[in-house]
Amino acid sequence: MSHDLAPLYAQHIATLRTRADNALSLGGFDHLLIAASTPLRKFLDDQDYPFVSNPHFRHWLPLTDTPGSWVVYTPGEKPKLIFVQPRDYWHVVPAAPRGYWVEHFDITIVRTAAEAVAELPKGKRAVIAPNCPDIEGVEVNNPHAVTDYLHWHRSYKTAYELALMREASVIGTRAHHAAEKAFRAGESEFGIQMAYLAAARQTDAELPYSNIVCLNEHSAVLHYTHFDRLPPKQSRSFLIDAGGSAAGYASDITRTYAASGHSEFQALIDSVEKAQLGFVAKVKTGQSYPELHIHAHLVLANVLREHGVIRMSAESAVQSGVTSTFFPHGLGHPIGLQVHDVAGFQSSETGGSIPRPEGHPYLRMTRVLEPGMVVTIEPGLYFIDMLLEELRSKPESKDVDWSKVDAFRPYGGIRIEDDVVCTHGEPENLTRDAFAKLN
Repeated sequence: MSHDLAPLYAQHIATLRTRADNALSLGGFDHLLIAASTPLRKFLDDQDYPFVSNPHFRHWLPLTDTPGSWVVYTPGEKPKLIFVQPRDYWHVVPAAPRGYWVEHFDITIVRTAAEAVAELPKGKRAVIAPNCPDIEGVEVNNPHAVTDYLHWHRSYKTAYELALMREASVIGTRAHHAAEKAFRAGESEFGIQMAYLAAARQTDAELPYSNIVCLNEHSAVLHYTHFDRLPPKQSRSFLIDAGGSAAGYASDITRTYAASGHSEFQALIDSVEKAQLGFVAKVKTGQSYPELHIHAHLVLANVLREHGVIRMSAESAVQSGVTSTFFPHGLGHPIGLQVHDVAGFQSSETGGSIPRPEGHPYLRMTRVLEPGMVVTIEPGLYFIDMLLEELRSKPESKDVDWSKVDAFRPYGGIRIEDDVVCTHGEPENLTRDAFAKLN
């Protein structure tokens, strides 16, 4: 894999240098300094939380565990890596840099974060980093002129980035397959999580986000991360939202399964999946993401009608907000170096924000799709007690078949999610392609 990445990385770093040249020129800066960042210390403790590196740092380098290090870029010069390799017998020390990317950097190895700071160039510096107390002697400014430009263009993935996202999808789908087998074998949520980690060959801290592993009613909690240790007396349904990481790039995959014999809920899953594939097919150049989100509400309203949950028209269900009871989140979000990647609302490379449609506060993207963007498509239908009680108090309640709602409550809900690349032609479904490789 690394051999195949070498030519793609050469193109990638050339693209980043051009973007950095433009961003620094816009902001009037001489240098771009990007901190890998440092771990956060636990309150009243001498231990740290698991380290998560600055995504801007990972954009330049396939390094995810090099706290204290820096990328330095000055227009017209070769990028520089100031690599912290501490003298430390308490922890594993990062190995000296090697691989397909090192020839593109001048590399200086130092022993401490302070020595790294001493190597940073002087002058007008755009410093991209969290406001971290361990970065002494450096004024962190995160200038908007620079970050807005870089975030906007980070939406357009290079061929190198897409290769890593395909790898992350393979890792995630392999682990999803193991999780489904564990569910079918009657495992608890905790047991399913352990099966997932083993198949992904990644620790919980290495995954792009905390896995959501839900049995039965727990699927109605959108970000459920509790992990019951004991299996339920009867496993009716299983929802898993989990991904994988490849050199700092994420996959984000959700699947819902019905246990054997639960045919009515399986039929609802099948309808949501058919709808989801229709939304995926619309990930094309020029498609407004908010308009796709509203379209999803209309389609899902018809799914609810077909399965006898509501009696009103699809248009009435959307306009009255009834569909938001059953589909309360957004259709998806940008994905890449971060699970919820940057610039989902940005109106141009110089900043600005595109508002969400009224009545849809949880949509995470409002831009028009363009080639190179990668987004998730994750419609869902849920039976959430709190939202259902609110709906029951409204006039529209008369057009809801509450006996049908009660029949579906024990299953919690459904979500199906793929990571999809907008291209110049038909969309590339990273998730479905990776699942196909398992067969």
